[in-house]
Amino acid sequence: MENLISIGLESIFVGNILLAYFLGMCSFLAISKNMKTATGLGIAVIFVLTVTTPANWAIYKFLLAPGALAWAGLPEVDLSFLKLVLFIATIAAIVQALEMVIDRFSPGLYAALGVFLPLITVNCAILGVSLFMVERAYTFNETLVYGTGSGVGWALAIISMAAILRKLRYADVPQGLQGFAINMITTGLIAMGFMLFAGITL
Repeated sequence: MENLISIGLESIFVGNILLAYFLGMCSFLAISKNMKTATGLGIAVIFVLTVTTPANWAIYKFLLAPGALAWAGLPEVDLSFLKLVLFIATIAAIVQALEMVIDRFSPGLYAALGVFLPLITVNCAILGVSLFMVERAYTFNETLVYGTGSGVGWALAIISMAAILRKLRYADVPQGLQGFAINMITTGLIAMGFMLFAGITL
């Protein structure tokens, strides 16, 4: 249990997929200008990561890993070279289903997210979590916690950024730092705040 809590906290704060590994920065910087759309995209990313990471774990464990096809009488077959293609296909299918659900039940959010909703399919953070899961040889429970924690961490980062940018509208930002520069400085400060959790031990 302590191991799962440790993985969860690490994926949310210290090993934040966005702030520590810089994955998913494009949609982070584009959508964080509005609190409502940032929150909506954050929730969508949590859902996608919670579903796709365990799904990709099962695909790798029972189909792609070396010796995974022993149940089919093919213990020598190694299809691990296909993991990138199949992981992306799984992510694309789940994001497509999510897009249809949002379009059906929240047309306003669907319109606000615009092109960035289908772009979750190619969001490097989504694929990165699945690849890290394979690299770290997580169990199913660890994968589920890691996927959900990574989504929560990404959502916290974009919501924090949106809240700070909302306040910065009324701040006297020097002309040379306005726009992209102040966004990157703010992102760095948020990352430093998240890294303060590095000293926590269970």
